[in-house]
Amino acid sequence: MRESQPGIPNVGKRTRARELAMQALYQLDVQGDDILGSLDRFFNENEPDGVVVELARQWTGGTWRNLTRCDEMIESAAVRWKVSRLSPVDRSILRLSAYQLGFCEDIPPAAVINEAIELAKKFSTRQSGGFVNGVLDAMLKQLRSQAG
Repeated sequence: MRESQPGIPNVGKRTRARELAMQALYQLDVQGDDILGSLDRFFNENEPDGVVVELARQWTGGTWRNLTRCDEMIESAAVRWKVSRLSPVDRSILRLSAYQLGFCEDIPPAAVINEAIELAKKFSTRQSGGFVNGVLDAMLKQLRSQAG
């Protein structure tokens, strides 16, 4: 069994933080910026672990601040799909994943993709896991080619 690195939450905590961040992004997508002030209450009411809450808060905020870039990454990778046509759940999963792939160098891309597939299986339709996998795989290839 691998021990977690100091200061880095274990896999279960990161998984839970991703769930919360995806749910918060969904709320922001559906209700708009007006709920930004109430997200802390959402996080704290749904998760007692402060480490998980802080990570979810960071990922949600980072994704929302970089939303335009995340949406561009999705549309570039999702051939023939506009972000606006995606279900709000799939859109939230892909936005969080785009942020993590593009802006979070400390997270291995394989972990981002695997976790996104699991989120899609848990919170979306039967077909969403494969769709999310395909989009993120294409996104990762594009990011790697841009990096040189």
